[in-house]
Amino acid sequence: MSIYVGNLSFDATQADISEIFAEYGSVSRVSLPTDRETGRPRGFAFVEMGSEAEEDAAISALDGAEWMGRDLKVNKARPRESRPADGGGWNNRRR
Repeated sequence: MSIYVGNLSFDATQADISEIFAEYGSVSRVSLPTDRETGRPRGFAFVEMGSEAEEDAAISALDGAEWMGRDLKVNKARPRESRPADGGGWNNRRR
């Protein structure tokens, strides 16, 4: 399972996020998505920890906590929603 971490400071790095979550257990992976066009962080991350108990401890401790000047939103990550193969974007308007 994975943890969603939202409302992150744009200055937060993978190392920063790993360090704060390591207080609650072993961190196996941190994903910090960036904007395709600007390369800047998008303000959220996904964290995977060693066990569900560690994830639950981190979620209960960090959800709503202030970190780097922002109130974190921390919860279990939901599965990614599937999108239509055509993307459903601008190109669909040509029909």
